[in-house]
Amino acid sequence: MNFTPLNKTGAVEGFCLIKTIEKKLTSRGVPFLDITLTDSDGEVGAKLWDYKEELHGEFVSNDLVKVRGTMTPFNDTQQLRIERIRKVTADDNVRIEDFVQSAGFSGETMFDELMAVADGFKDEELKLLVKTLLSEYKDKLIYWPAAFRLHHAIRGGLLYHTLSILRMAQSVTKIYPFIDSDLLFTGVILHDIAKTQEFDVAQTGIASGYTTDGNLVGHLVRGAMAVEKCGRELGISANTLMLVEHMIISHHGEPEFGAAVRPMFLEAEILSELDTLDAKIYEIEQACRGVEPGEFTQRQWALDNRKLYNHNRNKEEFKAELL
Repeated sequence: MNFTPLNKTGAVEGFCLIKTIEKKLTSRGVPFLDITLTDSDGEVGAKLWDYKEELHGEFVSNDLVKVRGTMTPFNDTQQLRIERIRKVTADDNVRIEDFVQSAGFSGETMFDELMAVADGFKDEELKLLVKTLLSEYKDKLIYWPAAFRLHHAIRGGLLYHTLSILRMAQSVTKIYPFIDSDLLFTGVILHDIAKTQEFDVAQTGIASGYTTDGNLVGHLVRGAMAVEKCGRELGISANTLMLVEHMIISHHGEPEFGAAVRPMFLEAEILSELDTLDAKIYEIEQACRGVEPGEFTQRQWALDNRKLYNHNRNKEEFKAELL
């Protein structure tokens, strides 16, 4: 978090966005606010104890606020104990865009690259299916996150995640020319498209939680349903739709992780493995970014509860290449 240290005891202040907020009661019945704060650098859990609405004010998700408090250790991570909080004013001269983690590319740029790849398909059915669905979901895709928490839970994260997998898939097909590239690329582009129905997301591009549909149905099943509906309207063959739908409902790999079935053909297996790989790459990079070179992260429960080591090799060379 881009907080400004106030002293050596952990006191900080700064501007940030309320990602989630919930009013709760202590064991003694005293109200407090349980908040997740976020900015362009990351997010942190926060508590406002002894909450009084008439004193502190009312707050909701996606409010931009200024906070002051103390960072304290909690369950192998840092938590902010809020002492002061207020909504930003015009005099603060801050923009909400500056406090939201975003993908490294614009939504329009990433969307156009996906469309260009689909344009290159030799299979006319898959080309029509992908371009039609991308166009149908475009308004949300260009800013939607890929998750509520964990990997790519940032503005534009859904397309960033999709594009990263697609580029890996393009490299894999060059090594193994027997792979059906049109089918694989179709599965990659469409595998998470129904996440646009799974989360409650503001124009900030940050998810505040799951929708009812996201909890009861989920993006794997809803994605397959979208492909089926669109494909039938376009007159796509039943066999083609079946293959694409299987890739969507199996891309989580194992039933314990939400897959309806395990991947049962080559392109489905590749999609599942690349999806997992990209998520892990993102999570490891983000975790290591938060610690000093030569240090270990806190245990990452989403990565088998491992500590991760920041070796920091070639960071300067990598930055130079990007520039």
